[in-house]
Order: sequence, then structure tokens, then C-alpha cells
Amino acid sequence: MQEDSSEVPPRDSNKTELSLQSIQKFVPTDYASYTQENYLFAGRKIVLQESIESYGALVWPAAMALCQYLEEHTEELNLQDAKVIEIGAGPGLVSTVASILGAQVTATDLPDVLGNLQYNLLRNTLSCATHLPEVKELVWGEGLERNFPKASFYYDYVVASDVVYHHYCLDQLLATMVHLCQPGTVLLWANKFRLSTDYEFLGRFKQLFDTTLLADFPESSVKLFQGILKWD
Repeated sequence: MQEDSSEVPPRDSNKTELSLQSIQKFVPTDYASYTQENYLFAGRKIVLQESIESYGALVWPAAMALCQYLEEHTEELNLQDAKVIEIGAGPGLVSTVASILGAQVTATDLPDVLGNLQYNLLRNTLSCATHLPEVKELVWGEGLERNFPKASFYYDYVVASDVVYHHYCLDQLLATMVHLCQPGTVLLWANKFRLSTDYEFLGRFKQLFDTTLLADFPESSVKLFQGILKWD
């Protein structure tokens, strides 16, 4: 759930700030409109730096829905020590929650998003996560086997939220989802369905994945699907 963003979050200790500075590899994009937004998941207050200047610096409705599902089904999903990769992690809410719940998380997005993403992840997991999340660049459809070779990278879960909207990379997105899934991998995809093209993508998704509707959030038009890649 989201808390009142007008509340002033407590300042991090000097020790935490120094730790952040020493670990941070990516520099956040210099937006003038950054705000501090507060969320409450997995029993912890999560403070994210967000900006209206970038789609990748905002939390969208499906991320909230996916976090709620992860929180409510942690034991069923067996997230403790599970290897999780998030596609299109944005400001990092889903990856943060998965990390707090015990998963080994790799959060991915486009280069200009990575600085803010890593800042948010470290700020919220440094003192409480068993495994510090990793941040990696992932341009959908590009260099998949080079950067995420199947022989070396296996994930228990691939997670994605609100990655389908009005853009021109849907073929590349689907190819990325397929590449990251191996036998035993579960894909959790939450999306707000806005346009007919969203349902067209769902139809193509169902051709490649055995698909189950896990949850429906009619108040936000968000649906959460589980996908298991079909194997010949």
C-alpha cells in the first residue's frame, strides 16, 4: 500500500549514506522533479525517489498489485533464496519487496533508469535484506545470450509489471521473456489493461506460455498472470 507522500521520511544515518555512496555504481539522472514516495509492504516502510519526468522513475499500478501478491504468497512462492529477475524494474518497488522477502534479485532496466533504481534498492535493502539486489542493464531483445547466457543464468522467477503499454518494443519484450525462462522458471506478469493492443499481447503471450490468471484487481484494471514457457 502507498502511504501519504507528504510525510517527511527520516534521514538516513551517516553510516548508511556512506555505505550507499561506496556501493552505488550508477548515477541517478538529474531530474528537477524528484519526490520521496512512501510505501508499506512486507512489514517495512519503503521510501522511493520518483520523478514524473520519466516513465521509468514512477511506480505504476501493476507494481503495487504484484507487490501485494508477493507479500501475501511469500511462503507459497518460496521466495527465500529464490533467484528472481525483474524486467523493467523502474524505480524498484517490486525488486525491493522481493529482496526484503528473502529473494536473490536482479533488477533490470534501460541505462538512464539504473542510477535511480540502484539508489532506491540500496537505500531500502541495505540493512534488512539477506541478499543485496543486483542492478543490470537490459535492453529488451538485445544481447540476451551475450549478457544473460542460459548456461550461466537461471531464474526461479521472472517478474514484470506494467511493461506492456503504448510502445514499439512488444516483440522484443516477448523475446526477452522467453529467453529468461527455462524449465522450472515461473513468470509473474502484472499489467494494467488500457488498450486493445494490451489484449493482443496477452494473446501472443498465451501462445508461448501456459497461462493462469492469478489475481484480478478491477478497481485498477490490473490483472496478474502466471506464465510457464511451453516446451516442445
